[in-house]
Amino acid sequence: MTVVRGFAFLVLAAVAGGVVFTLAYGVQDGSLMALFMLACGAPAVAGAHLLARRRADAGRLSRQFATGIGITVVLAMLGVAVIALLMFVSPHDAFTMGFLLVFAGALTAYTASVLARGVMRDIDAVRHGVSAVGEGRRDVAIRTEARDEIAELAAAATDMAAQLGARESERDAAETARRDLVAAVSHDLRTPLTSLRLLAAAVEDELVDRETLHSYLGQMSVHIASLSALVEDLFELSRLEAGDIQWSMQQVALDELVEETVEAMRPHAAQQRVAVHAAVDGSVAPARANPEKLQRVLFNLIQNAIRHTPADGSVTVAAESNGSRIEVEVADTGEGVAASERARAFDPYFRGGAGHARSGEGTGLGLAICRAIVEAHGGEIWFADSSGGARVRFSLSRAA
Repeated sequence: MTVVRGFAFLVLAAVAGGVVFTLAYGVQDGSLMALFMLACGAPAVAGAHLLARRRADAGRLSRQFATGIGITVVLAMLGVAVIALLMFVSPHDAFTMGFLLVFAGALTAYTASVLARGVMRDIDAVRHGVSAVGEGRRDVAIRTEARDEIAELAAAATDMAAQLGARESERDAAETARRDLVAAVSHDLRTPLTSLRLLAAAVEDELVDRETLHSYLGQMSVHIASLSALVEDLFELSRLEAGDIQWSMQQVALDELVEETVEAMRPHAAQQRVAVHAAVDGSVAPARANPEKLQRVLFNLIQNAIRHTPADGSVTVAAESNGSRIEVEVADTGEGVAASERARAFDPYFRGGAGHARSGEGTGLGLAICRAIVEAHGGEIWFADSSGGARVRFSLSRAA
């Protein structure tokens, strides 16, 4: 509140007091009361604003309250003295007014001190809580004695501590995942690079015959293809996670796309003695998707299912309409995935409870790429409950 507004309020209060006394005792008493209120109130208003401007020098809140009350009472007493001199009020009446004013000031000071103690305890609680957060604690719960603005501040500080803890947990988890990913990629890079270095050294030293040389060149081609696939998958995953999506969406007939994908995977499945079936008919509504990326998801899921299905097992791809969504499922008769590991199975390089590099076939990024592509389509991917084998389901938007 500015000084002008403070004095405007004082004038309105004096006029109101004068009107009340005029109605009760006449114009003369009403005028005297208005003058008395102005004389007593003007120094108090001026002192309050002066104190507000010098808060930086006043110290703690309790001291500010005491100083403000003291200034108000002293200045009001001076106003009473001036009124008494100007109006020729008897010493008895002037002393009585001054005494009552001091008594009212004392009561005000007592009330303010009682309230200030509670306010100061709440402020100290907030200060200690914020200090604890600054020292690294995140389990801070700041409690206050009242339901006021300080309580709202305490609740905001408690929420801030909880949010900081959650963000730090996410950051730590992301950092752990990053380290695991770097270790896994390093492992997958080291193995073929070591083999390539040994094979290249043998070729350079001309220690092998032509037939062995031809065999070494074939092995080098396999390792180079493996490295190329790993690098491509890493780039694909990083682009998807960065939101670098530049493909177009269109209406996709799932029965045709699934049949085409299954047919392409049959030779690979036959090598593993695994049967692959498509169980999608024309009654399934078309999906809104990018056909190339959707086929990439199906290729990865079917290949992963074949890899984890024993000989003479089977892999089945099905789809069904579910309201405004389409759900596609790739089910196998393999060992399945434990319920506790299903959520993390879509993390890069996750393998049976340990986030380390996979050995053997594949880059270890297939399911992670599937999740990124499906989520970029606005869908979800998950492991459904199964009495035997694994069932991976993902959802897509239904074409309009």
